Amino acid sequence: MEIAQKSWHLKAGLLIVALAYFSFAFYEFTLSIFGRGTFWPTVVTDVPSVVGLAFRTAAGLIASVTVLFFIVKRDLERSEALMSLRWILLLEAAYWLSLLPSGLLGLTSGYSSSVEGFVESTLPCLIESIGLPILLAKLFFELNPKKPSQGKIKWSLILGTYYLFVFWLSNSGNWIYVVSTKGIGYVTSYTTNLFSFVLTTVGLLLLTIYLGYFSRKTSGNATIDLGLKGVGGILTALGLYFNTIYMLYIFFGATGGWSEWYAWFFNHNMDLWLVSLPLIGLPLLFTKETNELP
Repeated sequence: MEIAQKSWHLKAGLLIVALAYFSFAFYEFTLSIFGRGTFWPTVVTDVPSVVGLAFRTAAGLIASVTVLFFIVKRDLERSEALMSLRWILLLEAAYWLSLLPSGLLGLTSGYSSSVEGFVESTLPCLIESIGLPILLAKLFFELNPKKPSQGKIKWSLILGTYYLFVFWLSNSGNWIYVVSTKGIGYVTSYTTNLFSFVLTTVGLLLLTIYLGYFSRKTSGNATIDLGLKGVGGILTALGLYFNTIYMLYIFFGATGGWSEWYAWFFNHNMDLWLVSLPLIGLPLLFTKETNELP
């Protein structure tokens, strides 16, 4: 907590990101209550997803209250912060686990009979709904105050790398589906689509690979002092990816016509709150290193 106590930029960033996490989940949760299907087979996927969004909304509320409490009451105990973080991890794990029925249904539906449909929807659902809950649960146990710091850092970095892999897989899968249905001209004939395609399929992959390298180099440390700026740079880059895609749509619209890519990114993407990440990443990137674990 030492860094945040010395930097109002980081404190403000933490608060805004926590509120974005909560408000976006709350909005999607309330919207899904009235907009989800209740008939077979949509009930198999939609009802669990609504419950999952309720868990993520609760996680966002805890995150927002904890950051507010930290800003108002500067002597927030490390054990109290860790307890809040562990609850957030459990609720986030429940959210991702709620997507498992969508992946399993995809294995039995005609939609996944095509390679494009499998890559676009079924595979990402299975990868994220199985892997992320396991890693979130592992980090939950590692954040036990009695356990050494090395484990906390190691599994935090592993979890972060897996999150990036999931983002790359989900977004790239949608571009693959679009190319297969609309043709390669949908990408090559429009500069904004080509830029989005390369930024997603190549840029996110390179960022994931770099985070894997960074994690391997840093995970053996007992403190995060050697990796603070690296974490800030990665968070900033990820947030800028979402901001760039969003701004391209704001300024140029659905170039080449509406497609699965635009429908996915702007209608079904539950992680658009990540546009706020640079508000944490930039203060970390330019702050002084410290030996104090947050």
